[in-house]
Amino acid sequence: MVRDGYIYGLVFLVLAVVILWLTGSLWLAVVPVALAAFFLWFFRDPERIIPTEPGLIVSPGDGKVTETAAINTPDGPRKRISIFLSVFNVHVNRAPIAGVLTSVRYQKGQYLNAMNPASAEQNEQNVATVRGEDGIEVTFKQIAGLLARRIVFNCREGETVERGQRVGLIKFGSRVNVILPAEAEVRVKVGQSVEGGSSVLAAMPQGKSL
Repeated sequence: MVRDGYIYGLVFLVLAVVILWLTGSLWLAVVPVALAAFFLWFFRDPERIIPTEPGLIVSPGDGKVTETAAINTPDGPRKRISIFLSVFNVHVNRAPIAGVLTSVRYQKGQYLNAMNPASAEQNEQNVATVRGEDGIEVTFKQIAGLLARRIVFNCREGETVERGQRVGLIKFGSRVNVILPAEAEVRVKVGQSVEGGSSVLAAMPQGKSL
C-alpha cells in the first residue's frame, strides 16, 4: 500500500474515535470509518508480474485505453496511447521501459475532466522520457484530472529505471499518455482495460529491442 493510504486511513479512524467519544453515536462514527476503508483501498499497491521479453513496452498505469493514434511531434512521427484512470483503479504509476530518465518536466495547468482530450495539453502534468539502451525513447505523461490534485513522481532526471518499476502516483481520477516510436507495434485496442507494469501496450520490431 502507498504510504498516503495509511495516513488518510489513520486520520479518519482517529476522527471516528473522537466522534464516538464525544457523541456516543455509532451511526455518526460510521462515516469516517467508511472513509478510512475507502482510502486504504484506494491507495492499494498490488504486486505485478513484469514481462521480461525484449522489445516490450508496458502500461505505466491501470485503467482503460481511450485512444491509440499516430501523431506528429516536433521530433517526427510518433504513436500515442491514452489511458483513463477512474477513481476505482490503482493509481500507482510504473516505468514503461527500462532505461535512463533523460527528461522529467512538471507543468502546472488546469483540472479538466481527464476524459477530455484537451486535458493532455492543458492540465497539470508531469512528463518523463525514458531512453533505452538501444537509444529508443518512450515518453509518458501523468495528467491530473477533475478530482486529482496532486501528481507524485519519485525519480529524478538521470536516474536509471527498470521496466515496471514504481515511479509515482496520481491521486484520484486521472489520465496517462504514452508516446511511442512510430515503428512500435501497438498491441491494445480502445476500450481495453490494462494494468500498470504487467499489460503490454506495444512492442518494438525485431532488431529494435528495448
